[in-house]
Amino acid sequence: MATTLIYCASGNRRFAEIAIAAGFKYGAQLPGTVYPDRLWFADQDWKKPNRERYMAEMAKYRPVMASVLDLEREAQLPEVLSWAEEAAQYIECVMIIPKAHGIIERLPHRIGGACVVLGYSVPTRYAGTEVATWEFAGWPVHLLGGSPHAQMRLAHYMNVVSADGNMANLMATRYCQFWTPGDARYASNRWWPTLRAANGGVMLDVPDLPYIAFERSCKNIIQAWHALFILWSGGCGVR
Repeated sequence: MATTLIYCASGNRRFAEIAIAAGFKYGAQLPGTVYPDRLWFADQDWKKPNRERYMAEMAKYRPVMASVLDLEREAQLPEVLSWAEEAAQYIECVMIIPKAHGIIERLPHRIGGACVVLGYSVPTRYAGTEVATWEFAGWPVHLLGGSPHAQMRLAHYMNVVSADGNMANLMATRYCQFWTPGDARYASNRWWPTLRAANGGVMLDVPDLPYIAFERSCKNIIQAWHALFILWSGGCGVR
């Protein structure tokens, strides 16, 4: 099956509209300013969880999928399952994020009528899941964050049904860089060339450069995942 790609960021309508037009679903951290009103994926500040407020926001937006409290220690399992049971009232898929070794085998595949998807935080220099990828075997997996190419590498080893991120947003707004599948040999960073490098070293004399860079990233990411899917499926739609 194809992988659902999610642009996950609140507070900027234009970035959300660009991503959706390219083929992304929309996700946001709750509570937050949501554009558009239809939310496909919901996440929260895992460092400062607020169960009551988070559940109220899910009841309001009723996304397709949402994460719950991170499962960082074995002792948290009853609490995490309690969160999942409550969240299942409002969503189709509950995402449990296992960060403790050996805990996945104790998780249910359905809870409260909702399917369970496992979240895998893509390792970066700041954070990431330390649980081995083989522990996720046999489970549908959602990739949280990381670069597009890091996510695609992981998709070779896991049943990745969805992936979210906003790195393309960050690179566009800070540096006017856009993502390519590693083939930008004209640039110092072949994954993230600048608009200037792509234009032969001359800066484009147009407004809204970050939006242009972001739009290029979105289109390239969608195309790269599509090519990966075709490679896996042989064109028949079966992975």
